[in-house]
Amino acid sequence: MLTHDAALEWIARWDRQQEGYLPDREERFTALIDAVEALGRPDPVVIDLGCGPGSLSARLLDRLPKATVVSVDADPLLLGLGRAAYPRLRFVSADLRAGGWSELLGLDGPADAAISTTALHWISAPELKTVYGEVAAVLRPGGLLLNGDHMDTSDATPALSRLEHAVHDRETERIFGANPPEDWRAWWDAVAADPAFAALAEERRTTAGASHHGSESQLLSQHVRALEEAGFSEIGTLWQRGNNRLLCAVRG
Repeated sequence: MLTHDAALEWIARWDRQQEGYLPDREERFTALIDAVEALGRPDPVVIDLGCGPGSLSARLLDRLPKATVVSVDADPLLLGLGRAAYPRLRFVSADLRAGGWSELLGLDGPADAAISTTALHWISAPELKTVYGEVAAVLRPGGLLLNGDHMDTSDATPALSRLEHAVHDRETERIFGANPPEDWRAWWDAVAADPAFAALAEERRTTAGASHHGSESQLLSQHVRALEEAGFSEIGTLWQRGNNRLLCAVRG
């Protein structure tokens, strides 16, 4: 069985490999949670979209212990990790790309914020409008969508795009040099070799929503356009380092 302590160790290892792709991950988490806190509600209702094992959700609940956090993901193995590690969180198994996922959240009223980090780029550009539309439908007026991810400027600004990538790459080199953490593939290979994950790994193999195959939406303009079409009003970047951004959209 997967124990609480073992789950925490695997999530710590997950966090380290994620930091190899964005060394300022914790800074982005902090900025995102600052924005939720700035709503001025001690007990906000927050939906974590594509939560993985719950790293962001757990940090938000540490800062705002009266919050209600509903953490949504389609990957059964990552959900299993989160449930074992963070019993205070409520995890929901749902594929954001499939319409109607918001009905599974069990909310009594509108949410104050929907948050995400390094997840929504897996949703294709044509699907983004539908996903963001469903998010808008469960947010209260003035509620926030906060999406932290790598988002590139358009092909119309090639010099700016190159510089944004350069800033990110230079920081990665300064922090890790020739000794980067294990990569995403190595982490998954290690999990698959642990007998404690046998049942969850088998479930993952047969869960269509756990797959990340498909067209990615990596352009900032793709997300802004989809948010505008979904009815969000003010849209802008709250925090940025290179092409690593925290995009914020306000529900009209």
